[in-house]
Amino acid sequence: MTQHFNEMYDGGRVREPYARLEGWTNAMPAELRQMKQAEAEQLFRRIGITFAVYGEGGDPDRLIPFDMFPRVFTQKEWRKLEAGIKQRARALNAFLKDVYTKAEIVQAGKIPAKLVYQNEAFERAVMGFVPAMGIYSHIVGIDLVRTGPEDFFVLEDNCRTPSGVSYMLENREIMMRMFPKLFHENRIEPVDGYAEALRRTLASVAPAKCDKDPTIAILTPGHFNSAYYEHSFLADLMGVELVEGPDLFCEGGFVWMRTTEGPKKVDVIYRRIDDAFLDPLCFRPDSMLGVPGLMDCYRSGGVSICSAPGAGVADDKAVYTFVPEMIRFYLGEEPILQNVPTWQCAKPDDLKYVLANLPELVVKEVHGSGGYGMLVGPKSTKEQIEAFRRKIEDDPDNYIAQPTLALSTTPTFVNEGVAPRHVDLRPYCLVGEKIELVPGGLTRVALTEGSLVVNSSQGGGVKDTWVLAE
Repeated sequence: MTQHFNEMYDGGRVREPYARLEGWTNAMPAELRQMKQAEAEQLFRRIGITFAVYGEGGDPDRLIPFDMFPRVFTQKEWRKLEAGIKQRARALNAFLKDVYTKAEIVQAGKIPAKLVYQNEAFERAVMGFVPAMGIYSHIVGIDLVRTGPEDFFVLEDNCRTPSGVSYMLENREIMMRMFPKLFHENRIEPVDGYAEALRRTLASVAPAKCDKDPTIAILTPGHFNSAYYEHSFLADLMGVELVEGPDLFCEGGFVWMRTTEGPKKVDVIYRRIDDAFLDPLCFRPDSMLGVPGLMDCYRSGGVSICSAPGAGVADDKAVYTFVPEMIRFYLGEEPILQNVPTWQCAKPDDLKYVLANLPELVVKEVHGSGGYGMLVGPKSTKEQIEAFRRKIEDDPDNYIAQPTLALSTTPTFVNEGVAPRHVDLRPYCLVGEKIELVPGGLTRVALTEGSLVVNSSQGGGVKDTWVLAE
């Protein structure tokens, strides 16, 4: 049976980061825990943190389950993660600038041209255009898993519009409200500087034509979107406008926002809608969510769009396998954080290996997300494996496979008390004039015993993530 690293207990002894939490847990009887859990749910519902799961009937405003047992990192652990995440964000941005301009990495034979230029996330509309400061992905969400005391792996990169940061902030807020004594006893790095850092990052990439304090707006698809709460939450925290496509129009090479006092110029758009819907004149003509003419304003330097259209080519799951090579190619450094070993079904030898070992592997769609379109071999039935085998044989280019990692566990409150559950981590790296990230991130937890799928759309929950101050 696979041994999983328990982040709190090492051979029965409590590991140093969790030293002060053992007493806290032991001193909490089941009734108090249930009361606190109900209080947390009430707070989440009151402030409106909900998410929708597409294609499901039932409650469109479901709560993501919140687990009160925090996940803890030492300052030393965090410093390694921070350095590795910043390195990765720099390399991903260098790659994006390169493939939309000189394509040196392709010419050097380090990554196949087909993978970049036939990728559905590659946008020809921005070929040759370099956005402000040469930055394409301004908010990079790097998903990390842990398998041992020193072993962290990058599971995937999210360079377009990584969501979940509102949970990172609200988890902390609720924990501080419910357990103030715990925060007095532990010195924990704050995360509440995120909104100010995000605002600073967005302002720093205002276009050259902006000659005053930039006006920033968050472009949302609207309240039916599963992350709408987050869009409005961040707009409030940053003190910027929350807009939908029809609130904006283009004129004279600039983007304008309709207000009660007349049109107001918008300099930076933090978009939370997909490329395809941004501009019906450039992408999908049937889009009602975008702004006609937006891409012309963007290419002529009248507005900045964060993250840049076309940034998605860097977070494709097949391109992911080349990120360590990007780090060496662009930065001349060795990767601080390792990738999970990955087989590309597009390669005949890899495909052969994957088909022969399906029951042991995790197979994912190259463009899939949210835990959909994947096979977890060890947790699947023979029928599910055979059905997936046919999908891979029909379209091998669409799949990659990885070993089933022995993900670390952290203590989690369950009905019976406290039990280990598998977790991952998504820190949010901001790339503007400088690269920064708040100490922490979103820890997602697989609440079902033995499950490795942490996605909220698949029944996962969230936890507060602590980085201890020195």
